[in-house]
Amino acid sequence: MLKIFNSLTRKIEEFTPINSQSVGMYVCGPTVYDYMHIGNLRTFTTSDILRRVLELDNYQVKFVENITDIDDKIIKRAKEQGVTTEELAKKYEKAFLEDIYRLNILPANVNPRATEHVGKMIKYIEELLKKGLAYEKDGSVYFDISKFPDYGKLSQIDKRELKTGTRILSDEYSKDDVQDFALWKSVGPEDVGWDSPWGRGRPGWHIECSVMSQEYLGDSFDIHTGGIDLLFPHHENEIAQAEGKTGKKFVNYFLHGEHMLVDGQKMSKSLDNFYTIKDLEEKEIDTLALRYLFLTAHYKERLNFTWESLKAAQAALNKIREEIRLWEQPKEGVDEFQQKFSESVNNDLNTPQAVGVLHQLLKSDYPTSSKSASILFMDKVLGLGLEDYLGKPIDVPVEVMKLVETRENTRGLGDFTQSDKLRGEIKKLGYEVEDTPKGPVIKKLNL
Repeated sequence: MLKIFNSLTRKIEEFTPINSQSVGMYVCGPTVYDYMHIGNLRTFTTSDILRRVLELDNYQVKFVENITDIDDKIIKRAKEQGVTTEELAKKYEKAFLEDIYRLNILPANVNPRATEHVGKMIKYIEELLKKGLAYEKDGSVYFDISKFPDYGKLSQIDKRELKTGTRILSDEYSKDDVQDFALWKSVGPEDVGWDSPWGRGRPGWHIECSVMSQEYLGDSFDIHTGGIDLLFPHHENEIAQAEGKTGKKFVNYFLHGEHMLVDGQKMSKSLDNFYTIKDLEEKEIDTLALRYLFLTAHYKERLNFTWESLKAAQAALNKIREEIRLWEQPKEGVDEFQQKFSESVNNDLNTPQAVGVLHQLLKSDYPTSSKSASILFMDKVLGLGLEDYLGKPIDVPVEVMKLVETRENTRGLGDFTQSDKLRGEIKKLGYEVEDTPKGPVIKKLNL
């Protein structure tokens, strides 16, 4: 039985889907105006882990992840680069999809784009106006938070703090500004926009997720995920829009991943600690080492990224890969370890504990054919691509093999100084020799 921390209730709850066999899951996707930094990618990895656990538990998951391809940031960046907003958005959407592929994040069933749903957003806003939950002012339309009694139930904002009647038009929201928010933003004749009953404009940021999630998952669905920074105001405002329109509960479970720090500080370009997948690859670090690092911390805990911790994750992942290369092909798995693993990931996605179970399996005395089956079972959730290494010895070049043989002869004669020199030559060629009681084991560096 899956148990997850529900941000709506502030407690861990047993997961009960609306439909017994299927799960509707919505993830707040990227605003495509720049490359994703590794903190963003941690959030998407958390959502991927949750999806994989649900599928391990035999649910069919409909996974919807939007693409915000129009907002203030996109418009500003497009002007700076002298390109259209469409050109800019397509470039960074492609980069995002490539990043999640490298992280072995399963693709969404649907990636709806905001610009493709503007007509539906206009109709949605018209419904909110008819219900008296919104009002028009100078060509813009705002949601009146004073007309929605449950406003603040997710973020637990004190009702006395509500600044009803004050309006915010920008996509850049302060975490402390509790104000009427824009559903539709009036724009000038030269700006990016669409025609509407209120004049030329474009949708506010929050309306897109209410519209697109309900378009593909229905008025009410099971799970909504995102980073902790989206809890307020974005997800709070989504609830107000959706429940205000339908009168039904919007989402049963909200799950939020914590921030990632870099060397103990918030990630930002001004501090020069803003890292992307490209930065990792330039340092010849496997992207899946980053995924492994994410797994070593619970999603509700802040993860402090350092290059040392990432290199340690790379070393740990390489060690797993090298060991399973020598294993036999999978047969029947080890129930003891599979049960422990399943209990760990179903306990509010306790991936650090699950990784610990994997390492216990590696050290166990079970036949490698049994361990092979179990490690594939675990990797359905962990997503480390271990199948590509299981039972597949590396192809060692003849030049390296000759050096290894020469080194073995040298060691047999007791000339350890020369054997160390030969080890160095082997390392320069990208390989490493580990001396074992059964003879030398050759490993490839930087897998």
